Amino acid sequence: MNATATIAPAGPQYMRALERANKVRLARAELKRRVATGELDAAEVILECPWEAHSMTVADLLVSQRRWGASRCRKLLYQLQLSEAKTVGSLTERQRRTLASACQEQTPVAALSR
Repeated sequence: MNATATIAPAGPQYMRALERANKVRLARAELKRRVATGELDAAEVILECPWEAHSMTVADLLVSQRRWGASRCRKLLYQLQLSEAKTVGSLTERQRRTLASACQEQTPVAALSR
């Protein structure tokens, strides 16, 4: 009963939170760059849901694709009855498959050959 837990602080909590936020922000920016260049497919990101995309909104991911704007994204999400604010990590398996399929249908053939 006399034992006390001693944990060496790794710095103030707010500093750890800032470090984590910067790590996520940089990883998410890299992910968006890879999607924009066509190195990575948005449908693949939706299906696999890597850690950096887990808290990212579906709209942010879709708009990061080449030739995708807010209105095209909004129309697709409206057809699938999904909110623009929905995060990739909170999608159900069925929503993931439906959205990934719709993204692949919307991708022009010319962009696939690049």
